[in-house]
Amino acid sequence: MKIRIAVFAIAAMPMLAATAANAALDDAKAQELVRKGGCALCHSVDKKGMGPSFKDVAQKRKGEPAATLEKAVRGGGKGTYGAVPMPPNSKDKISDADLHELIEWVLKK
Repeated sequence: MKIRIAVFAIAAMPMLAATAANAALDDAKAQELVRKGGCALCHSVDKKGMGPSFKDVAQKRKGEPAATLEKAVRGGGKGTYGAVPMPPNSKDKISDADLHELIEWVLKK
């Protein structure tokens, strides 16, 4: 019995390592999308800049569907997080698929 448990534990190690590597890649890809989309000019993960941090956005939008925030990012707006307006973000800057993936990442912060 102990041998079976040991064999199972050893067999599971690569899967656990792969999961951790995928999580790191997700953050790296998200940061690339942040740069590509121009978001980094005003936002960061945990520090307020010209716009709110992603953690502040996640806290304020907790429980809302991702589509609500996607619409706000696409259309821009003013007054949600202060006086500085957020410009609209076109599909030329960031595709719908990339925006959706990025919003899902932000909402998990």
